[in-house]
Amino acid sequence: MIKYDKLWETMALRGITQYMLVKDYHVSKSLLHRLRNNQGVNMNTIDTLCTILHCNIEDIATHYDGDEE
Repeated sequence: MIKYDKLWETMALRGITQYMLVKDYHVSKSLLHRLRNNQGVNMNTIDTLCTILHCNIEDIATHYDGDEE
Protein backbone atom coordinates (compact mmCIF):
# COMPACT_ATOMS: atom_id res chain seq x y z
CA MET A 1 0.00 0.00 0.00
CA ILE A 2 1.18 3.50 -0.82
CA LYS A 3 0.35 6.31 1.61
CA TYR A 4 0.74 10.01 0.91
CA ASP A 5 1.04 11.32 4.48
CA LYS A 6 4.45 12.80 3.74
CA LEU A 7 2.96 14.86 0.92
CA TRP A 8 1.03 17.04 3.34
CA GLU A 9 4.10 17.54 5.55
CA THR A 10 6.24 18.47 2.55
CA MET A 11 3.60 20.90 1.30
CA ALA A 12 3.49 22.59 4.72
CA LEU A 13 7.29 22.91 4.77
CA ARG A 14 7.23 24.48 1.29
CA GLY A 15 4.33 26.79 2.13
CA ILE A 16 2.08 25.30 -0.55
CA THR A 17 -1.58 24.66 0.23
CA GLN A 18 -4.12 22.43 -1.46
CA TYR A 19 -5.86 25.60 -2.63
CA MET A 20 -2.61 26.73 -4.31
CA LEU A 21 -2.25 23.35 -6.04
CA VAL A 22 -5.72 23.76 -7.53
CA LYS A 23 -5.59 27.46 -8.42
CA ASP A 24 -1.92 28.06 -9.25
CA TYR A 25 -0.76 24.66 -10.50
CA HIS A 26 -4.04 23.37 -12.01
CA VAL A 27 -4.11 20.14 -10.00
CA SER A 28 -7.63 18.72 -10.08
CA LYS A 29 -9.76 18.45 -6.97
CA SER A 30 -10.42 14.81 -7.79
CA LEU A 31 -6.66 14.13 -7.73
CA LEU A 32 -6.39 15.75 -4.30
CA HIS A 33 -9.26 13.55 -3.15
CA ARG A 34 -7.40 10.45 -4.36
CA LEU A 35 -4.23 11.53 -2.56
CA ARG A 36 -6.10 12.31 0.69
CA ASN A 37 -7.60 8.82 0.58
CA ASN A 38 -4.34 7.05 -0.35
CA GLN A 39 -5.77 5.84 -3.64
CA GLY A 40 -3.67 5.05 -6.69
CA VAL A 41 -2.19 7.81 -8.84
CA ASN A 42 0.14 7.50 -11.82
CA MET A 43 3.85 8.28 -11.86
CA ASN A 44 3.30 11.39 -14.00
CA THR A 45 1.29 12.81 -11.12
CA ILE A 46 4.08 12.03 -8.67
CA ASP A 47 6.57 13.62 -11.07
CA THR A 48 4.44 16.76 -11.31
CA LEU A 49 4.15 17.02 -7.51
CA CYS A 50 7.91 16.54 -7.11
CA THR A 51 8.49 19.34 -9.61
CA ILE A 52 6.03 21.69 -7.89
CA LEU A 53 7.42 20.96 -4.42
CA HIS A 54 11.10 20.66 -5.47
CA CYS A 55 11.40 17.35 -3.65
CA ASN A 56 12.03 13.63 -4.11
CA ILE A 57 9.48 10.82 -4.31
CA GLU A 58 10.21 9.75 -0.74
CA ASP A 59 9.12 13.22 0.41
CA ILE A 60 5.63 12.48 -0.96
CA ALA A 61 4.87 8.78 -0.59
CA THR A 62 5.70 5.80 1.60
CA HIS A 63 5.25 2.15 0.67
CA TYR A 64 3.90 -0.27 3.29
CA ASP A 65 3.92 -4.07 2.83
CA GLY A 66 0.51 -5.68 3.30
CA ASP A 67 -1.13 -4.68 6.59
CA GLU A 68 2.02 -3.05 7.96
CA GLU A 69 1.70 0.63 8.78
